[in-house]
Amino acid sequence: METIVVSPRGARRWRRGHPWIYRSDIEPSNAPPGVVRAEDASGTYLGQALWSPPSEISLRFLTTEESPVDGEWWHHRLAEALAIRDPENLDATGYRIVHAEGDGLPSLIVDRYGDIVVVQLLSAGLEAVRDHVLSAIDEIAKPKSMLLRNDASVRRHEDLPLEVDEVRGPIPEFVEAREGAVRYWVAAHTGQKTGGFLDQRENRMLMGGLAHGRALDLFTYQGLFALQMATPAESVVAVDSSAAALEVGAKNAELNDVHNVEWVEANVFDLLRAYEREGRQFDTIVLDPPAFARQRSAIDRALRGYKEINLRAMRILAPKGTIFSASCSFHIGRDRFFEMLISAASDSGRRLVLERTTSQSRDHPNVLTIPETGYLKAALLRAVD
Repeated sequence: METIVVSPRGARRWRRGHPWIYRSDIEPSNAPPGVVRAEDASGTYLGQALWSPPSEISLRFLTTEESPVDGEWWHHRLAEALAIRDPENLDATGYRIVHAEGDGLPSLIVDRYGDIVVVQLLSAGLEAVRDHVLSAIDEIAKPKSMLLRNDASVRRHEDLPLEVDEVRGPIPEFVEAREGAVRYWVAAHTGQKTGGFLDQRENRMLMGGLAHGRALDLFTYQGLFALQMATPAESVVAVDSSAAALEVGAKNAELNDVHNVEWVEANVFDLLRAYEREGRQFDTIVLDPPAFARQRSAIDRALRGYKEINLRAMRILAPKGTIFSASCSFHIGRDRFFEMLISAASDSGRRLVLERTTSQSRDHPNVLTIPETGYLKAALLRAVD
């Protein structure tokens, strides 16, 4: 096994619980991508890691053990990841089996949608051991079909091709999954991420129990918040700028025999201004926008965007109404997110009570020493005026 030497700063980072070691903290090496042995400058063993020479994140630690990281190792670690999901009690057939660093399996994503699993291999080091990984997934998850969604742009930083490949198929254009009582279609080949947004599953089911009156689902994508709210609510307006996403949302409504959702193609910022001018009010509002800050330089602009949509949503919230507001921008931390909500509430002139805070679904583990694993934050607010 090749050995990579890590600087004192890199070694401290690993010992403090973060698995990423950057290129600047590694001595030059001609080792090919794959699993390597890592040592500090004194020759002290640190562990075994995925080695990605082209990447700024050159090492991603796997284990401090010295036993081989072979097919048996991957089988064991994947079995551990699946076991903590307790699939029989999830009340869903769409869920995440592996959350990369959150499960100690950096750069690996494995999602299940019914009988299929969708896999992402996001580093050159992981790509080098593809056969071991896919074999272990097959043995542990036992899917009917398996799809590689290796079209994430992050692979470009690893000098890896972008591709979508049916490991075992064929896989139809849409596959069916379920969360609670809601059934939905997943475009596994072409949908966002691996086909859907599983990190909001528990929050969607939460809103399915809390929605009332006239509901508004902003940035609905394919309508899963809207469909969860459709049963308790009188009506739901589901808004997105993507006609293709709304078309799938309408198909999901048909699948569930739901007829009280209005699908609206619009820019959310423009629509909220129009609703405010018209004096429209809603009893339940969901704000689940895409990441406004994909890099640190966008933080200030993103916070302005988040504040605007939250402020305008607060202004059209009916008395005693409920808002669920979320942000999936990693660079917008929890403190900044709540500062934004406080500022929006102040400017709205409304008295809003914080009912609860939430995060991503439990199948997306948030490791305290790895902030990148915990990107989603949300607040449930109730108007008391």
